[in-house]
Amino acid sequence: MKKSAQYRPQQSLLTAAVLFALAGPAVAQQATSTTGTTATTTPAGQDPTARELDTVVVKGIRGSLTSSMNLKRNAQGVVDGIVAEDIGKFPDTNLAESMQRISGVSIDRKDGEGSKVTVRGVGPDFNLVLLNGRQMPGSNLEDASAPDSRSFDFANIASEAVSAVEVFKTSRASTPVGGIGATINIKTARPFDNHGDTRASIGVKGVWDTSADNVPDSYDLNKVTPELAGIYSTTFADGRFGIGLSGSYQERDYGFSSVNVGNGWKTFHGDENNWGTIPQEGQPGSERIVNRPGPNDIYSVPQNLNFNVNGVHRERTNGQLVLQWAPTDDVTATLDYTYSQNKFERRRNEMSVWFNFGPSSSSWTDGPVAAPNIYSEIINPANSDYAMGGALNKTKSENKSLGLNVAWKATDRLNFALDWHNSTATTGSDSPWGSSGVLGTAGFFRGTTTADFSGEFPILNIQLPPGQATVDPAQMLVTGSSFRNSYQKAEVDQLQLSGDFSFENYSKLNFGVASTEVKNRSAFSNVQLDTWGGATSAADYPDEVWHLDHMGNYFDQFSGANNPNFTDAFFVWDFDTVRNLAEQAWVAAGHSAADYRASNDFTTDRRTTETSRSAYLEWSNTYDFSMPLNVAAGVRYESTRVESEARVPERTGISWGSANELTVLSGGSTFTSLIGKYNYVLPNLDLSLDVTPTMKLRGSYGRTLGRPLWSQIQGGQTLDNLVRVDGGTGTQGNPALKPLLSENFDLSFEWYYGPSSYMSVGYFRKNIDNYVGTTQIVDTPFDLHTPVGGAYWNAAIGAGGCPASDVVCIRNYIFDNFNGQPGVTRTGVSSATGERTGTIVGQPNDPIAQFRITVPSNQGSSAIDGWEFNIQHMFGESGFGLSANYTIVDSGLTYDNFVIGQQFALIGLSDTANVVGFYEKNAWSIRAAYNWRDQFLASVFDGNGPNPIYVEPYGQFDLNVTYMYNDNLSFSFEGINLTNETQRTHSRHENQIEALSQGGPRYMLGVRYKF
Repeated sequence: MKKSAQYRPQQSLLTAAVLFALAGPAVAQQATSTTGTTATTTPAGQDPTARELDTVVVKGIRGSLTSSMNLKRNAQGVVDGIVAEDIGKFPDTNLAESMQRISGVSIDRKDGEGSKVTVRGVGPDFNLVLLNGRQMPGSNLEDASAPDSRSFDFANIASEAVSAVEVFKTSRASTPVGGIGATINIKTARPFDNHGDTRASIGVKGVWDTSADNVPDSYDLNKVTPELAGIYSTTFADGRFGIGLSGSYQERDYGFSSVNVGNGWKTFHGDENNWGTIPQEGQPGSERIVNRPGPNDIYSVPQNLNFNVNGVHRERTNGQLVLQWAPTDDVTATLDYTYSQNKFERRRNEMSVWFNFGPSSSSWTDGPVAAPNIYSEIINPANSDYAMGGALNKTKSENKSLGLNVAWKATDRLNFALDWHNSTATTGSDSPWGSSGVLGTAGFFRGTTTADFSGEFPILNIQLPPGQATVDPAQMLVTGSSFRNSYQKAEVDQLQLSGDFSFENYSKLNFGVASTEVKNRSAFSNVQLDTWGGATSAADYPDEVWHLDHMGNYFDQFSGANNPNFTDAFFVWDFDTVRNLAEQAWVAAGHSAADYRASNDFTTDRRTTETSRSAYLEWSNTYDFSMPLNVAAGVRYESTRVESEARVPERTGISWGSANELTVLSGGSTFTSLIGKYNYVLPNLDLSLDVTPTMKLRGSYGRTLGRPLWSQIQGGQTLDNLVRVDGGTGTQGNPALKPLLSENFDLSFEWYYGPSSYMSVGYFRKNIDNYVGTTQIVDTPFDLHTPVGGAYWNAAIGAGGCPASDVVCIRNYIFDNFNGQPGVTRTGVSSATGERTGTIVGQPNDPIAQFRITVPSNQGSSAIDGWEFNIQHMFGESGFGLSANYTIVDSGLTYDNFVIGQQFALIGLSDTANVVGFYEKNAWSIRAAYNWRDQFLASVFDGNGPNPIYVEPYGQFDLNVTYMYNDNLSFSFEGINLTNETQRTHSRHENQIEALSQGGPRYMLGVRYKF
């Protein structure tokens, strides 16, 4: 097996050489598409007049589809794309939602809107995004950790200034590396593209997101929000100067409700006997188990169950200025500046329960993977916490790009282009409470708690104390809190010199060199109080701050929400009001107000610089047999140096602060630095055979790179603050990781059988080496002593008679018998539960804590292969048309649900389908689109550890109707997710819900005027 992997590159190069040798003598040259950094010239061997006659004037849906078809037909390699229907009029408001119409492209939705794209089963981090041929940085935030993604969030970019999106599915030597699935080039309008015309348009929309009606009234969301967009482009001084200006502003208010097992599932073998397992036969409580998992089965128990309702306000501002100057007929200079800002605010209220794995009863599905139908934890008396936490997320993302391009036609055969740009992407907090401020609030009146997982919607039942009919505001108080501050900034400095030379025999040579520096800073801090038994007192909070509501009101798409067994009463409260009250009470008790604010002193701070030098040659020609054969062969050299440093907290001890939560204590921080480097030669070969004037065969081979995530190459080890009774977790990086190396093969057949009509079928295969997976090692960093299993612990189990699984009993015994001894500080007793409060710190003779450290590593090879089917058909002059595609993606590297522990599996692999039907005639233009994505693996880790997360199949129906009042004025209606689809994820079994959410349809009414 190792030998095969070792010799694969040589075999692939041999294959490429054989294909190249079959090409034969050169007589003419095939047109190639550019990514925007090389001067545009008429391809050698083609009559300029004939090419001008082949130009399609883009107008309306049919014009857009025809231009997209021609892009595919005339391209080097396999290229798909979308072209704007008119200036300032892209098919969808959201770029990601437009691209999902392309075969092989599927999208990740965030809060009901497309944000990132997966291409041919390759996830967002390994699809390179360019803006006018320039590499773009990406920034993303994580709620509870430092961000690590390289992916580009398309929700930040408005579509009005976009003229086209090109998706390059096969590699090119001239394209920057980083796109294994595809390289996506976003093209924006240029004044000189209009051939001297002045063009402008302005549009206004009103957006009604029905999900904004399905949130608490106190969120104060607007039911209708505005969108404004305009674009202006002109030339003057005899066409020597051009100016283009575009801008847009969008507000969107929306809501969504979700159910989560956010802290994941603890998975065991049927014969295990550990913390969290169900009792074995003959043990106390075993009689309360129905359909017990067998000894060779695996089963999972939930750590928590959370229901939440969310209200979101978003503001997006985009603008671009383009200046062009042609001092001579042979020189064109283009200066452009692009800016985007996306401000995001989300309020959340929730009700949740935490399972402490005490006495329980349960009912199970059949094995070998068993999941609970019913899981119930017995709590008597009813004095556990009925949690009703909340959060406020406020973030701001900014993208800035300044670029200069100078194209020079040196001779009739030789062209040069020099392109420089500096682009940044920054995302961070927009609030003094951090990017994600979280308050835990609770009333300690929860009794026996039962979760029914047998249906699509989990049903939670909570027994309240005798005589208490519903939740009681007089008993509510703030418990723990967490003010998280997450920050990411990515910056790209890129200088590219490219050119092309046409030979007398009509062949063509493209060449270029480039220098690219990518800097990334990913940082995170967390100010957390683990006072889950109560930070202050219920008397500190007036009853009127807690507003009674019912969670079932926010899940009307699920029949289970109306189940009479569903305990759905909870309190909605205002984050700012309750935070202020909590801070005042905390300060009055002698503590610091800083405990209720975010910190800009980032305890995790990763700073990475990737410096790349590259050069490429690409030669193309056409060979004149009875069937013309177009050939393009190229090679790219890429050399990269990685310097990564990380600030990591120095850890000093472990403090046991609540029943099953321990905290790692910090004592300052330090930066550590590591270095890595790699060099690669990346060949590519594209062949296309014109079987007939309407039929084309293609074959392509190429090697591409995908760079590891930022967290994978961080320069240090980071321990998570929270430790459980069974140990802690952490991460460490490795800048010496090799990039993913993919060898890509494509074969396709295309038949352009009618005006604007075609069908195609394609096969692709990607052999990916150096795939970065994660493993967990057990380590004892900093030699931290834990009270779990220590002298006090053992005394509680021995003399105190506490069961090893009853951590509350153990804590109470230690506080009652060892208060004042080294490491034991008792602060009081909870009036609600009788549980003692305080801290127990590990001592020098206690056991050393073990941590499960997640470590990235290059884990061998994998393969992805699949088929793409496309058809586009115009029904004569009737005005009706159809575009449909289906993509099948497969890999042997799938997740094995029957195995517990670390696994390596491909993320994002799924079949997809799209059907778009339209009618366009006279004044009316109607487009109906259905997009479907099959189930796929989204992660190999959930909130607990190594567990799969599967996103269940999802389909969405959208509609767009436009009426042209005259040549200038038009009116439009858009409907998104008209059938009000919901999304659901699960783990090893469908009963093991990970998340479930509902949003709602979105409608837009617009008017647009074109000058």
